[in-house]
Amino acid sequence: MVLDQFNLEGKTAIVTGSATGLGRAVATGLAEAGADIAGVYHTHDPEKVKNAVQKTGRMFTCIQADLTRFDAIPIIVNQALDVYGHIDILVNNAGIIRRSPVLEFSEKDWDEVIQVNQKALFFLTQAVGKTMVEREIRGKIINIASMLSFQGGIKVASYTASKHAVMGITRIMANELAPRGINVNAIAPGYMETENTRPLREDPQRNKAILERIPEGRWGKPEDLKGTVVFLASPASDYINGYTIAVDGGWLAR
Repeated sequence: MVLDQFNLEGKTAIVTGSATGLGRAVATGLAEAGADIAGVYHTHDPEKVKNAVQKTGRMFTCIQADLTRFDAIPIIVNQALDVYGHIDILVNNAGIIRRSPVLEFSEKDWDEVIQVNQKALFFLTQAVGKTMVEREIRGKIINIASMLSFQGGIKVASYTASKHAVMGITRIMANELAPRGINVNAIAPGYMETENTRPLREDPQRNKAILERIPEGRWGKPEDLKGTVVFLASPASDYINGYTIAVDGGWLAR
């Protein structure tokens, strides 16, 4: 039966940035489909996502790691392997944003965003990919891109650069890893109700302009990503490689 292809029982997923917003919804959705979760967090309390996952009957392991540090990568991989023995799914959700006009943008704001959104994503995927190849696992890598993987945006230069890179990294990794049995794809969320978008939602003019462009007529909710992430993590998507799926309420169609 086709619905059996979406079943993730027996799978283990690492989800970065799992304590809040999109990451919490992604981790919960994967658990609802049957996966055990290794939830990576930095400063936010992971208790809510831990409780949500455990309510589904799945296991949840907390991994505290600072993705601005390169040495966080082996910590994440080794802790997940110590608990579960294998990694089947990686969702690179963690991301940060800095806002400033182009002519005033600082090197610090540039470097911090590129480190988390781009460099850490690449090298964590590399590390997890090695474990999948070594264990001959049919793996699934899912990167969280953005509407700004397709557009320029305003006052978010490093974020836009990093999210354009996420879409490119997704493609090159798919090219090289598909022959090894690993699917690499991305999800580009539209304008979602998260902390990153709070300044936009609290600005009456920007909020109005954004809603007027979205055919759905509303901001997205983190839960709107659940179906897409389960699809890309499951055997149902085995012939999809290197693609970025927009979950945007129709934003790009306008």
